[in-house]
Order: sequence, then structure tokens, then C-alpha cells
Amino acid sequence: MRNTTKLKHILLKYDLALSMEEENLLKLTLVDKITGNLASFEHSSYSHLISRCYSHFLKEIKPQTKSIKHKA
Repeated sequence: MRNTTKLKHILLKYDLALSMEEENLLKLTLVDKITGNLASFEHSSYSHLISRCYSHFLKEIKPQTKSIKHKA
């Protein structure tokens, strides 16, 4: 899956802040739009950073999709 597609999925659930620390270390902070929970990730590679955020996104929505299936 392309990074742009992953980013679109992430933005459905989160607001994000992207910054660069010293030594070209990227920092991406996710803020859940509903709960306000924060998650931060750091890496020197943008692609790796987006992949880690997307994995976090999938882990967060998995319990929600299970509860929806059980209600049906």
C-alpha cells in the first residue's frame, strides 16, 4: 500500500503533527479525534514512520471492529 493511502486512513481517525528533531530525526504525533489520546513515533525515514503509524492505527481500530461484529 502506498504511503499516501496509509496517510489518508490515518487521517480519518487522527489529527497529526509532523516535526523534525536534531540530526534529521522525524517525529510524528497522532492525536485521536474522539478521545484525545496521544501517540508519538520517531524515525529518520518518512516511509518507516508512516508504516509504524499505520500499524498503530490498525491495532486501535481492531477492537472496535470486533465489537461491531459481535453486536450484529
